[in-house]
Amino acid sequence: MRLRPDPFIVALLGAAIVASFLPATGVVLDVLRWASVVAIGLLFFLYGARLSTAETMAGLTRWQLHVVILSTTYVVFPLLGLATQLLQGNLLRPSLATGVLLLCLVPSTVQSCIVYTRIAGGNVAGAVVSASMSNLLGVFLTPALVALLMTSDARIDAGSIIRIVLQLFVPFVLGQLLRPLVGGFVARQDDRLKVFDRGSIVLVVFVAFSEGAEAHIWSSLSVWSVLAVALVCAVLLAVAMGGMVLVGRVLRFPRPDRMAMLFCGSNKSLASGLPIASVLFAGDTVALIVLPLMLYHQLQIIAGAVLAGRLTPSG
Repeated sequence: MRLRPDPFIVALLGAAIVASFLPATGVVLDVLRWASVVAIGLLFFLYGARLSTAETMAGLTRWQLHVVILSTTYVVFPLLGLATQLLQGNLLRPSLATGVLLLCLVPSTVQSCIVYTRIAGGNVAGAVVSASMSNLLGVFLTPALVALLMTSDARIDAGSIIRIVLQLFVPFVLGQLLRPLVGGFVARQDDRLKVFDRGSIVLVVFVAFSEGAEAHIWSSLSVWSVLAVALVCAVLLAVAMGGMVLVGRVLRFPRPDRMAMLFCGSNKSLASGLPIASVLFAGDTVALIVLPLMLYHQLQIIAGAVLAGRLTPSG
């Protein structure tokens, strides 16, 4: 099977490279910062508008599935992230080690989890509910875990929590409340809105890497450092996916639930992680801190596409 490069991955890498060598500065950077905040808010509004009540009720019946996925996201992953901190100074430089821990604290993705679960013949309603719950809880749990495990690296105060709630949680709730009015339109424009989804994330990446380039943080980053963090991310993804397969079999979950577990339990969200990181960490270090999350996200897209294709039910 020939693998073609995912346009989203190409766009993310392109944004990072362009921003590193031709960063936005001054007023342009200020405008792009505000544009990225508005874009992410609209993105979560659309998430809320897409989530139907019927799909939610159908997915809620598999509460055991959600317990396993959420426990993996907010208990097992943070423990794995703490374990990777033993590599700091030997394999990982401090800022990248911080980024690896952060990626272990953010919620699951929404869109890719649902798509891959559908392709693999999994419990789509369960994936929708688990991924959405993960992101809603992440608005509060991720800052709480950062405050607990990363106090010296992040700035946590009431203002930062309010900014995260206003940027992510409030738009999602508004989308749910206005779904009777806009849900039909959103459903009809799904393909076009996917472009907006991905464009929003690319914009946030461009802003983060522009800030990093402006602060000259790349001068001390070697190719070996990038390869090392990519290796750590690959091992984390393999452990997460393997763990989900094993737990699903041990608990004797039906195959559709195991497919939802595989993707929802192992994926991490750029859409949630980037804005949370930009609020909680100093602007000139955000690019390095989110680099592990970017690498992990690209690895999970590639691995998910391959696995979902091979797990597609025959006939």
